[in-house]
Amino acid sequence: MQQDVIGSLVSTVTGILSPHGPAVAGAAKSFAPGDFSIHFFLQLAVILLACRVVGWAGKRLLGQPQVVGEMIAGVILGPSLLGLLLPGFEGALFPKETKNVLYAGAQFGVGLYMFLVGTTLRLDHFRSKAKSAGAVSAAGIAAPFLLAALITPWLLGVDGLFTSGISQANATLFMGACIALTAFPMLARIINERGLANSSLGTLSLTAGAFDDATSWCVLALVLATFGGGPGVAILAIGGAAIYVAFMLIWGRKLLEPLGRAVEAKGEMSTTVLAITIMLFCMSAFLMDAIGIHAIFGGFLLGACMPRGLFVEELKRKVEPLAVVLLLPMFFTYSGLNTRMDMVNSPTLLLIALGILAVSILAKFGACWAAARLSGEDNRTALGIGALMNSRGLMELIIINIGLQKGIIGPTLFSMLVLMAIVTTMMAGPVFELVYGRKARASGELDQLDGALASSAA
Repeated sequence: MQQDVIGSLVSTVTGILSPHGPAVAGAAKSFAPGDFSIHFFLQLAVILLACRVVGWAGKRLLGQPQVVGEMIAGVILGPSLLGLLLPGFEGALFPKETKNVLYAGAQFGVGLYMFLVGTTLRLDHFRSKAKSAGAVSAAGIAAPFLLAALITPWLLGVDGLFTSGISQANATLFMGACIALTAFPMLARIINERGLANSSLGTLSLTAGAFDDATSWCVLALVLATFGGGPGVAILAIGGAAIYVAFMLIWGRKLLEPLGRAVEAKGEMSTTVLAITIMLFCMSAFLMDAIGIHAIFGGFLLGACMPRGLFVEELKRKVEPLAVVLLLPMFFTYSGLNTRMDMVNSPTLLLIALGILAVSILAKFGACWAAARLSGEDNRTALGIGALMNSRGLMELIIINIGLQKGIIGPTLFSMLVLMAIVTTMMAGPVFELVYGRKARASGELDQLDGALASSAA
């Protein structure tokens, strides 16, 4: 009897991560609602531990910001390392049935963070830097598409990179979108962690990055329209985004002013005002996601139109710690779980991957630096902008995952673009420090900003 009890207990404990739902005849058990919550809480604990440890190591050993550590932690938790060393454990911890739950949390986290970033956007800086921002954005779009047009015919000649039968025009548009993309969430975190959110350099980079990413997503919508989605996909994405942006810029601030007045009158943000604000964020993210752009742009645009002053201070005090510490790492981890680093496995493919990397750096870093210089920025600021705009990060992983799922590219090219995304992202921090940060710290510019950032994060 005692042996049966012990055996039952052991069986129950070892099967905690197994599905407990009713089994269909002749099939394995399915996941019950309780199984999703069990996995979700364990996944969050592991994600937070990995992000904190890897983020600390990245800062201490490599001088990388916390956000890069979070991206690497996601890759470590996925099939590239944990799945390679302990495939059974990785599969039990992150079964495919639970990834949709993690995906929803990831989108909420990154969208909410970008909403908070939008509240720090200095429109006065943007107006004063409108010429530079426009030039940097245009160069950051034109150069990648030009170089993509030059290299795509060569890539089409290599078996397995693009799906058989894809047209040269569609392949070029997709490659151009991938190279033109800037890691908007990554860019925002680097700018915030460096204490540049309220600086003209930070505002210029964020604005140009937002335009570049929006263009890339619109181009992707055009490509998808020719892969079975129909022209309605592109029309809805581009037309819907243009209408929503125009509405928010013309009427958004005026309609949102009562929220700011309510906070100022009470001296703090009530739970009612907070609930209304979060509801508006969810609706804005929904609209941009539903039309085929991305939820983060809905969050960022709404944040940019929110009242300033005490409203923003209260909003950040109540929401930012949870968004940064708990929710945002889910975004980076989810993307890392879908990343494979073992696909470039021959000298020829490695050479092609290095060529794509070199072209991507030249197109983005070089073009944005040149545009900033021609717009009147000093060389140090122009180099800093080029370094930040060259980061691709997890936004790149999102767009190339879409390309793989929709049958635009093959697994081999997907892996090459993953390699490009990781290398350019890891370059951003060190190169920025080399060309801009060190001198800014020596002059006291970043010391003051970093101090403010540290105190706000404490």
